[in-house]
Order: sequence, then C-alpha cells, then structure tokens
Amino acid sequence: MLQINRFYRSIFGVFAILSYLLSTQVTMAQGRKIAIVRDAEIESLLKDYAAPIFRAAGLQSKGIEIVLVNDNNFNAFVSGRRVFINTGAIMQSATPNEIIGVIAHEAGHLAGNHQERLRAQLDASKTLAIVGMLLGAGALVAGSTSNSSGASSTGGAIIAAAPSLATRSLLNYKRGEEINADTAALKYLNKTKQSANGMLKTFDRFAQQLALAGVRPNPYKLSHPLPRERINLLAEGARKSPYFGKKDSKSLQTRHNMARAKIAAFAGGQAGVQRLFKSAPNSVPALYGRAIALDNSGRSNQAIKILNQLIKKQPKNAYLYELRGEVQLKMRQADQAVKSFATAVKLDRSKSGLIKARLGFAYVATGNRSNAKKAVSALRAGLQTNPNNFNAYRSLSNAHALAGDIGEAELAMAEGHFRAGNTRDAKIFAGRAVQKLVPGKPSWQRAKDILTVGN
Repeated sequence: MLQINRFYRSIFGVFAILSYLLSTQVTMAQGRKIAIVRDAEIESLLKDYAAPIFRAAGLQSKGIEIVLVNDNNFNAFVSGRRVFINTGAIMQSATPNEIIGVIAHEAGHLAGNHQERLRAQLDASKTLAIVGMLLGAGALVAGSTSNSSGASSTGGAIIAAAPSLATRSLLNYKRGEEINADTAALKYLNKTKQSANGMLKTFDRFAQQLALAGVRPNPYKLSHPLPRERINLLAEGARKSPYFGKKDSKSLQTRHNMARAKIAAFAGGQAGVQRLFKSAPNSVPALYGRAIALDNSGRSNQAIKILNQLIKKQPKNAYLYELRGEVQLKMRQADQAVKSFATAVKLDRSKSGLIKARLGFAYVATGNRSNAKKAVSALRAGLQTNPNNFNAYRSLSNAHALAGDIGEAELAMAEGHFRAGNTRDAKIFAGRAVQKLVPGKPSWQRAKDILTVGN
C-alpha cells in the first residue's frame, strides 16, 4: 500500500524557468519539500517499464533508482542516480507507452551525463556574468577618470546586461540538452522495439495545457523547448519507426490501469475512480480502485468482498492479497492478514521488501509470542532489500519486544533512527541497548558503533 515520506529535493520542472543568484553562484531551481510514495505494486511496474530502456541506454549496471513522488502534476526529473516520477504522470497516462517514453527521456539525461555537464555550464555562465560585470566596472572607472559620461553609461549597461546574458546562455544550453534527451529516447525506444507515440502524446498534452491556459511564454526564457517544437523535431523519426503503431500488451495495460486506479482512489476517493473509469466501471482496475476507496472511507467489509471477487479472477496477483492483508489488519483480523501477506510474498515476482515487512508487522499484530521469531525473520528480510524503511525498524523493535528481547528492541529503534538521520535519538536508543545486550556480541558492538558516530 501507499506509504508517503517527506524530504527535501532540488527539482527541475517540465517548464521550470531558471533563476540566477550571482553573488556567489548560479542555481537551477529552488529546493522544495516533496512527498515520496512507497508502493510495491507501482514500484514493480515502473521497474518493468525501465529495465529494457536502461539496458538500451547502457545504464543497467549503474544502480539507477526510480522514485515515486506524491504530486498530481504530470512531471518527471532526474537527480543524482534517481529518476523521480510524479503519481500525476501515471494517473494521466492512458497507456504504459506514455510513461515508458518519459523514462526513456530521463534515461537520455542520465546516459548523456547531463547533470555533470550542466554543473560545468553553470560555472561557465557564472564566469560569463562576472566577466561582464568586471568589464562594466572597468568602463565605469575609465569614464570617471576621463570625465566621460558616455563611457560611464556604457559601463552601466554592460553590468545590467551581464546576468541576463549568462541566464540566457544557460537556458539555451539546457534546451539543447532536452532536445538531446528526446533524441536519445527515440533511439532507446527503437532499440527495445517500442513505439515513440507515447512521447508525442505527452508533448501534445503539454501543448494543449498551454493553449487552454492562454499562456504564450517567451521561448528564450524557458529551460525546455516548447511542446510543439519538440513534436516537430521528433514526429518524422517517430513515425518512420517500424514500431510506431505497436500497442502495449493487454496484461501490461491492465497493470498500468491498476496502478492508476490505486492512485485515483487515494487522491480522489470513489468519485476519482469513477471519473477515471467511466467508460469501464466494472473492469478489474475500476473494481480495484473502488475497493481501496471503500476501505479508506471506513467500509472495509465491502472492500473485502470486492477483493475476494477480484482474487478469483486474478488468483496470482500478489498485490490483491497485499491489499486484502492491509484491510484485514484494519479490521483487526491479524491472523487472516498473515495468510494474505504470506501469499503476497510468495507470489510477488519483484521480491519487494515492503511486502515482507508488512508480513512481519502482521505477525506482531497477532500478539502471539510464538509468532515473534517469524516476525523478526520477515522484517529482517524486508530490511535487507529496503534498509531505509523506518516503519519496518519500528515493527522489528516490537517483534523483539514480543519475544522478550528488550536489548534487540532498543537496538532496532537505534538503527531506524540512525538510518533516518536522527543521530540524537539513535544514540539514546543505542545507549539503552548497550546496557541490555551482552558485551562483545555483534549487536552490542553495533550499538557501541552508533554511540560513537560523530564523536
């Protein structure tokens, strides 16, 4: 199920306009707080979309991570070795191919090493602006010593124009990189025998949004080319591809719609699901979204009935069992939830640590001490895949407490806080753990290590 975590990132929007701070540096965008969504089903889908694209781009061994952002806008961006994709992009995309095109574009940025090159360009733009200011200052000095008002006014004009010239140069460079990424995306799609039609649809969507908003932006003040310009540049090559008319498989389309249904249910409830699937109100994705919306509105019994019907139709869908487990936990049916999560773990081809961690939580929720070791095992397996899952550390602490091992319970909380960057609380729990664990044992040593961080 969807889990949302908040932290700060510096992002580049689809039509983000660059600003400059020329006192000591030039920056691309303002850092702002964004919410990161964790969901095993959607993460698995995006990984399946990305895998062939990353291979085609030579990125399969680079450890690229795809991160889901809780934002209703259609957007995606790259930061470091991560590709960030908005939930709004998935929900607004009618087909998998549209999101695959987005991923191909972002892969173009990564393969082209555009971030590193952009940093160099930022430095160059800053230098250009500083040189312009120095030249302007020189002209002012010359004007004052020669008592020439004309030279003085010329120097003032140079100073005023220098930051603008630097910004325009940087924007022009950024637009060129966007075109390069589009071209690379087209190559990756051809190499993986996929259509570029989804990319064209995405740019057409942006063009329509601009038209409806009545916006007529100055193309020289944008970090991205205008949508129509991008369509014109790509359309011929895209349509010449032998794969342009290729459609997504039926099974992949269903998975895509299931993800859209989940996002719609959390974002807009039953009304949101109905709007999204008004042409197919009784389809599996529509029913899936309805079940989630019903559960979120407190009608868990009705949600369970729908989920049981869906499981009969798709008995090997791990995420239906995962959702049923979540609903059963809410209904305080922990023993039943254990069975649902166990089935989900068994069926999950992506081996998501999130589902394993929820199985461990369900074991703890039974309150049965005989389940404590199973809970610890499931939670440790989940953390091995997702070591930064703070909720899993909390559950692991509860599992150790259920087993009567308070020292390990304190250490689990120390580890969780440490991973979350909360060093102060990590040391508090580590200090408690040291007092309860056997000196010299690995757990005791780990607690000591946390205590010495930063000392």
